[in-house]
Amino acid sequence: MDSSNDEALDIIITNVVATFRTRCHLNLRTIALEGINVIYKPDMGKVLMKLRKPKITASIWSSGKIICTGATSEDDAKVGARRLARTLQKLGFKVRFSAFKVVNVLAVCSMPFAIRLIDFTKKNRPIARRAISKAHFKVCNKETKWPG
Repeated sequence: MDSSNDEALDIIITNVVATFRTRCHLNLRTIALEGINVIYKPDMGKVLMKLRKPKITASIWSSGKIICTGATSEDDAKVGARRLARTLQKLGFKVRFSAFKVVNVLAVCSMPFAIRLIDFTKKNRPIARRAISKAHFKVCNKETKWPG
C-alpha cells in the first residue's frame, strides 16, 4: 500500500468494562434502601448503582463482586470503581478495593473501505470457525444472494 494513500483511523472507545472485589459481604437490601441512584433487582440477586461522573453503571452482588460498565477510558473505569467503593464504605460496609481488572473494551471506527463479511469468512474459515456460530456457517455455505 502506498504511504501517500494512508489515512489515519479515528478509533473511538465507547465502553470499558471493569471488575473489582470489595473483599466483604454486601447487604443488597441496605444498599437499596440507603444508597442513591440505585435499582434493586432481587430476582437477579444484584443492585444496579449509577454514577454521574464518571458516567458508569455498576452491577453489585452480595458476594462483593462489582462490574462497572459505561466508562470511556481505563482511568475513568478505575476512578468510577474507587468512587463506588468509597460510596459503599460510607454506607457502613468494610470495603477494601481489590482485584481491579479491565475485562472488555469496545471501540468503533469508520473504515475507508467496504468490509465483505461473507467473503472474509470463506477465506478465513479456520480462524472464523472459532469466532462465529455454526448457524452462521450454514448460511455462508449456501449460495445466497445477500442484499447490498
